[in-house]
Amino acid sequence: MNETASVRVFSKDGLTPLPLQDLFANEAPIEVDVGCGKGRFLLARAKEHPDINYLGIDRMLRRIRKVDRKAVRAGLTNVRLFRMEAYYAISYLIPPETVSAYYVLFPDPWPKKKHHDHRLFNERFIEALHRTLIPGGGIHVATDHLPYFDEMHARLKGAANRFEEIPAWKPAEHERTDFELLFLGSKDIGRASFIKRCD
Repeated sequence: MNETASVRVFSKDGLTPLPLQDLFANEAPIEVDVGCGKGRFLLARAKEHPDINYLGIDRMLRRIRKVDRKAVRAGLTNVRLFRMEAYYAISYLIPPETVSAYYVLFPDPWPKKKHHDHRLFNERFIEALHRTLIPGGGIHVATDHLPYFDEMHARLKGAANRFEEIPAWKPAEHERTDFELLFLGSKDIGRASFIKRCD
């Protein structure tokens, strides 16, 4: 990585998937941090696992620029960043069966009932996750908003023909997101992990 981890490539029509492996220039597995925020988890994970490629997605330019600078300073050549809505990126720009793991950590819960349609986890999003995961690939979710956790968990559990629940993944201490550190000890955190069925 010479100057930036941010990806400045474009789909021909905004709907054609991007060649993710070309962005990293190697064949290492790809894991995606959905809503990478300030990058605490993403950067710690990338540093710990240089043999894995990490794609961070966030819609806020300020956050992406901050994570970009940190990745460059740390010399992390296995990080790339998308500045866009996660649903759009996963639904249209990530090719089928290319992602080894998705981390959806503390997504916006849109707590007001009138805003629930804005929530990331719906049937279309779950279908996009399934399509883009390799067989056996994982989805790891965590949130302090327990009603939203129940909804996410129920949707993934309900897709039993596509996903199988496994013991919940937990981050190492140094991988905890800023949101998790904010709520740690004061609020319960719901966690769940699922893998894409191979059959």
